[in-house]
Amino acid sequence: MDNPLVSIITINYEHPDVTCELLKSLRHITYPNVEIIVVDNASVKDDPSIISQLYPEVVFIQSKENLGFAGGNNLGVRQAKGEYILLLNNDTEVDPDFLEPLVGKLLSDPGIGAVSPKIRFFYAPKTIQYAGITPFTQVTLRQYLIGLGEIDSGQYDVAGETFSIHGAAMMIPVSVIKKVGLMAELYFLYYEEHDWAERIKRAGYKVFYVPQSLVLHKESISTGKQSPLKTYYITRNRFLFARRNIKGFSKLITLFYLSFIAFPKGIISHAFNKRYDLVKATWKAYWWNFIHFSDLNKNQILK
Repeated sequence: MDNPLVSIITINYEHPDVTCELLKSLRHITYPNVEIIVVDNASVKDDPSIISQLYPEVVFIQSKENLGFAGGNNLGVRQAKGEYILLLNNDTEVDPDFLEPLVGKLLSDPGIGAVSPKIRFFYAPKTIQYAGITPFTQVTLRQYLIGLGEIDSGQYDVAGETFSIHGAAMMIPVSVIKKVGLMAELYFLYYEEHDWAERIKRAGYKVFYVPQSLVLHKESISTGKQSPLKTYYITRNRFLFARRNIKGFSKLITLFYLSFIAFPKGIISHAFNKRYDLVKATWKAYWWNFIHFSDLNKNQILK
C-alpha cells in the first residue's frame, strides 16, 4: 500500500485547549489515510469533553485513572487500527506534510523499527530541540540531544540511525510492537521511550532520525525549576533503566555509581539549595528501586 493507515495517538491530561490546538494542525495534514486517537488520562480539573465536541472525527478514549505516559499511549495503541502508530505529544503542532517522510522511511526499509522527526521549539521555531540523540555514557548513564539549542541552518538535514527516539513524536510499525511489546508501564513518566528503543534494537531493528519531517514542540527552551514530580521520576527511572537494560559487570558499575555517587550528590545538592521537597523526592526514588524487584522485566504484549 502506498498510503498505509497511520494511527496518531496523543494523551490529554488537563488543558484540553492545548490538545485542540494540535488537532487543529492535524486537520491540515496532507497524508490521506489516518485515524486520530485522543486518550484522556483521567483529567480532574479541566473537562476534556470539548475535544470530542470540537473534533468529532477523533476517537476519544477516557481513562478511569491516570495511567502515565506509557499506560495512556498503550491504551490508545490497543484501540488503534493502523499499520503504523505515531505517538505525538499533545503540546506539539505539525507541518502539513510531516507524515509522508516518516511513513516513507519505514516503507523503504523493513529493518527500521522506529523513527522520530526533527523537533524544533514552538516558541522559537528556528531553534532545534531534537536532531537525534547520543548513546548513554558508560557508568553515569547520561545522554544528550543532538542539536539542542542550535539555530537550524540545515546542519542536521541528513536522515540516519540514531541511538533513540524522542517521546514527543515517534512512529513504530505495529508489526514491531507485536514483536517487542508495548511501552513498559512501570516507568509512568520519563525514560520509557529509551527503554522501548533498546528493546527494538535488541530485536534487530534500527532506530532512525528523519529530518524531512518537522514537529514543533511547546516545551520551553529553558528547563525551568525542578519539581518534586519530575525529580522523583527521572531519578527513579534512571535506576530502573539501568536495571532493565545494562548487563553484566557494566550494570554493577553503573548501579554502584548511581547509588553511591549520583544519589548522595543529589541529596546534598538539593539540601544545600534548601529544596527539601527535592531531597524527599530523590530519597523516595532511590527507595522505590531498593524495594521493587518483582516484575522488573515484565512488558505488556499487543495481541
